[in-house]
Amino acid sequence: MSALAGQHILIGITGGIAAYKIPELIRRLKDEGAQVRVILTKGGEAFVTPMTLQAVSGEEVHSELLDTQAEAGMGHIQLAKWADIVMIAPASANTLAKLAHGFADDLLSTVCLATAAPLLLAPAMNQQMWQHPAVKANMQRLSEQGVKAIGPESGSQACGDVGAGRMSEPHQIKTFIIEQLQDSVSKPLAGVRLTITAGPTREAIDPVRYISNHSSGKMGFALAQSAAKLGAEVTLIAGPVDLQTPTGVKRLDVESAQEMLEAALANPSDIFIGCAAVADYRVANIAEHKIKKNAQSGAPQLELIENPDILKTIAEQNPAPMCVGFAAETRDVETYAIDKLKRKKLALIIANDVSNSDIGFNSDNNAAVVLSADERVVFEQQSKTSLAHQLAHYIANHFHQNFRR
Repeated sequence: MSALAGQHILIGITGGIAAYKIPELIRRLKDEGAQVRVILTKGGEAFVTPMTLQAVSGEEVHSELLDTQAEAGMGHIQLAKWADIVMIAPASANTLAKLAHGFADDLLSTVCLATAAPLLLAPAMNQQMWQHPAVKANMQRLSEQGVKAIGPESGSQACGDVGAGRMSEPHQIKTFIIEQLQDSVSKPLAGVRLTITAGPTREAIDPVRYISNHSSGKMGFALAQSAAKLGAEVTLIAGPVDLQTPTGVKRLDVESAQEMLEAALANPSDIFIGCAAVADYRVANIAEHKIKKNAQSGAPQLELIENPDILKTIAEQNPAPMCVGFAAETRDVETYAIDKLKRKKLALIIANDVSNSDIGFNSDNNAAVVLSADERVVFEQQSKTSLAHQLAHYIANHFHQNFRR
């Protein structure tokens, strides 16, 4: 039986061209047994009609806050009590601002304040709007309040721009809703201490230059969020990245590999996931001042020394946590991953091909092969959020089967 069977899903539709995709989302939810009701804002009406939504949902579409015909004028309270989950898609920048600051000037915002149901968002807006500090601040505030979001995705937009801001597709939103329903019941990592490293490290050359890599940290942050949803006590050790701290996660910001190792050793755990792209080498002698260009002496000669192997060091602790590594390779992916698994004595290694621009560094999508001493499991290309959810469940199962003390 689908996790959606019998669930009451309240869909809020705000102003945005992506609203035209919502009838498909409603159909997908109903196909799996969900009951769906819709709140359509004035902005949403510009892009999709009440008649269309009523036809696909089989329910009256709600739009007015002060409607004397709706449940004796208390329709917003009835809808708030009815919902098992409230999903706003698309969620406009204006709606994010209202929700973040507790406004209640229309039916949708009022229901969101009046409901005890989990609130989910699928933001959609122009890419420049999405990058605006005010929007980022509102998303951070909502995250701190426990509101979950999917997307937005990157790509071409209706206005002609290219960038992050597109609403996630209906099938992704449906999967996201299912995940939230499942996670609200299942907490397989409850009481488990989990530490994860994410992002790049920066190894200083002088006060203004450094050695680093293209890691965005997105996969590690998504895994941290998924593990927290499953009940884990998560410590996220993050290199220099521009990402919001996941809800319910303790975050420690570091720069260098040495700082990352020290943070990992200072936070003992039951599960350790090395997702960061740690620089293999650092400069032996960091210049005290900016190195100046010198035509006579030519380019400076940098002496490199090996950085500590964080994952191997943690795996050698006594007692050691269950250690999970990542192998980001450009060729012979599984060969190198298996070697790393054995050499560092890991429980699991998650291998992915970063030479593929669709799933490499800075992409919103990923695919992976999880390898252990006796198993090989393939996870097909999907959003990093969705993949992280599946990986978190896989890691939790492996932990309980092999490491639970």
